Amino acid sequence: MKIYIKTFGCRVNQVESQHLSEKFLAAGCELCGTFECADVCLLNTCTVTGEADRDVERLARRIARRNPSARLILTGCYATMHSRRIREVIPSAEVIGNADKKNISALLLGSCAGDDAGRWTIAGHLGHTRAFVKIQDGCSDGCRYCIVWKARSVMYSKPLADAVAEIRGLVEAGYPEIVLTGINVGNYRCPETGAELDGLLTAVFALEGRFRVRLSSLEPKNITPRFIAACAAGADKFCAHFHLPLQAGTDRVLAAMGRRYDTDFYASRVALLRSAFAEPGIYADLIAGYPAETAPDFEAGKAFVQALQLSGLHVFRFSPRPGTEAAALEGHAPSELKRRADELRALDGMLRKAFAAALAGTSQLVTVEECRPDGSALGVAGNFQKIILKNCSEKNILRAVTVLRAQDGTCFA
Repeated sequence: MKIYIKTFGCRVNQVESQHLSEKFLAAGCELCGTFECADVCLLNTCTVTGEADRDVERLARRIARRNPSARLILTGCYATMHSRRIREVIPSAEVIGNADKKNISALLLGSCAGDDAGRWTIAGHLGHTRAFVKIQDGCSDGCRYCIVWKARSVMYSKPLADAVAEIRGLVEAGYPEIVLTGINVGNYRCPETGAELDGLLTAVFALEGRFRVRLSSLEPKNITPRFIAACAAGADKFCAHFHLPLQAGTDRVLAAMGRRYDTDFYASRVALLRSAFAEPGIYADLIAGYPAETAPDFEAGKAFVQALQLSGLHVFRFSPRPGTEAAALEGHAPSELKRRADELRALDGMLRKAFAAALAGTSQLVTVEECRPDGSALGVAGNFQKIILKNCSEKNILRAVTVLRAQDGTCFA
C-alpha cells in the first residue's frame, strides 16, 4: 500500500503523523512523497485560521481531481469542526475526527495496528534534528477567538513512565534535542502518579546522555517558582526558550478575548524568567486586529510589547472562526488588519535584531541542524536564537560556541 501523508499546523499534528508513518512502514507500506502515486492520501488538518482551512481544501480538491482512485482521508482539527462542509465540497473524502484519529492505522492495516492507539509514541522524527514528543492533549481555557479547544476538547496526559521511556529511546537513537509538546503543555498531569510538568522534567533530566529538552508553548499561569526551579535544575539539559502567548497588550482587549491574566501578570512572568536564566529567549503570540481592539488599544499594546523587550513575536491577523464567540463580532476592514499586522511584524524584526545583538560575546550551546557547502553550519541556541557556525561539518550534535557578532537578527559564532 502506498500512502501519502500531508501534515498541516502544529507540532502535535506532526507527532501524530510521525506515529502513523511508523505504523505504516512497520506494516510494509510505502510512504509517497507526492499524492499522484498514492493508494491512500491522508491529510492531517488544522483549522486555527481561515487560511489553514483554505490550504486544506485546495489540496484535497487537487487530490480528488488528479488521483480520483486514491482513498482520501481527512483527519485533524479542520476535519473535526467542518465535516459537513467537507462532505459538500469534497464528497469523495472520508472524515475521521480527532477522537477517532488514533484508529486510523487499525482502519487501514487491521486491528493489530491499534494496540498502542492514543499514546502517539514515536521512535524517531523523519527529517528533523529535534524530535517532538507529545505529552499532553486537549484544552479547556475557552478563549473567545479560538476553535482549537472545541476541536481538541478531550484532556489527556501521557503517563510519566511512558514519556520518559520514549525520550530515552530518542536520545539513544541520537537525537540531541527533544521538544515536549501538546495543546496546552502546562496542563500536563500524569494520570498514574499525579506528577505535573515540573515532575516530568525532573525525571527526564535524570536520564543519561548528552541531550537537552525544549518546551513548546506555555501559558503565563504556568510560569511558577516551582516550575522555574525544576527547569533551572536541568542546567545544560534545559533550553531557556519560552513561548508565552500574549495575544493582546492591553487589559481591556485581554478581557474581551477571555484570556485569564492581565498585562501586569504577564510582565511579572517575564521578569521571573529573566531573573532565573541568562539570556532567555521569550517569544509571544499576538493577534492583530481583534474586533474589540480600538486604534488606541493597538498603540498602547504595541508600546507594552516594545517595553517588555521580548526576543520576538509570532503575529497573526484576526481570523473569525465559525463556532467561536468572536466570530459574531463586527471586525475591522481587511486593510486595517493588514496594517496592524505589518506594524507588529516590523516590531518583531526590531526585537529579533536587538536580541541577537545582545548575545554578542556570550557562550551558547547550539544544536547543529544543517551543514552548508561553504563549511559553515546553521544551529539553534537553547534560547531559540539562530546561529551560523564557522568550520562545522557535523550536524545533529550539540556544540558549545562563542557568539562573535550579530547581523539582521542572526548570530555568528
